[in-house]
Amino acid sequence: MECNEIEQLLSEALSLEEVHVSQDGTHYKIVAVGECFDGVSRVKQQQMIYAPLMEQVTSGALHAITINAFTPTQWKREKIFNMPG
Repeated sequence: MECNEIEQLLSEALSLEEVHVSQDGTHYKIVAVGECFDGVSRVKQQQMIYAPLMEQVTSGALHAITINAFTPTQWKREKIFNMPG
């Protein structure tokens, strides 16, 4: 499955401000940014992201997935801390 297809699915399903998907072989990394994650537990955030992808997960099109979900405020802080020095 193409990264841009995953980004589109998630953006439409969750009204995200940003979504970034990268792929390394069969492993996908998803970074999702949206107000919808505010005050939501990490487990619930992951469930929210998995839900629109469930068909692809069960079919085997998506295998290994790493999810990082942020509110816009958390994402700004994350980018500052992870900038190369």
